[in-house]
Amino acid sequence: MQTRASSSVEGLSRIELLCVERGLKMTEQRRLIARVLSEAEDHPDVEELYRRAVVRDARISIATVYRTVRLLEEKGILERHAFGGGRARYEPSENGSHHDHLIDVDSGQVMEFADPRHEALAKEIAAQLGFELVGHRLELLGRKFPESKGQPARTTGRRQRERTT
Repeated sequence: MQTRASSSVEGLSRIELLCVERGLKMTEQRRLIARVLSEAEDHPDVEELYRRAVVRDARISIATVYRTVRLLEEKGILERHAFGGGRARYEPSENGSHHDHLIDVDSGQVMEFADPRHEALAKEIAAQLGFELVGHRLELLGRKFPESKGQPARTTGRRQRERTT
């Protein structure tokens, strides 16, 4: 089973492979940024990407990180999200692995989820309005139940994974 950071070609990360497939010149610094993004288990902003990259190579500049992220977004390799807090955050494009997000409004924590019932409902609504659904985005905003209140059981979606930023 492949993880975000794994790939099947000569140790390249998933994002590095996408860059090569889309004809991008892979400089040493782009490779580093691609690896940091591929290994991310959260939705980092550019400043966080820079902090992670500079630990591995002190020569990298924040301007290079900004330019690379913008290029990867333009090529459809990264998706930009505005979860609040005033900073755009990024994750690899889905490539058939659709999920949505639940954002804790108190902590900023982002949880990914997928639920086949939601997907079916979205298609049904689009069809009722005379459309074929070709994609959608859903961001739920929520607040955790207080400890003293009973918390409803989590639903079992195709994929549930907490991500912190």
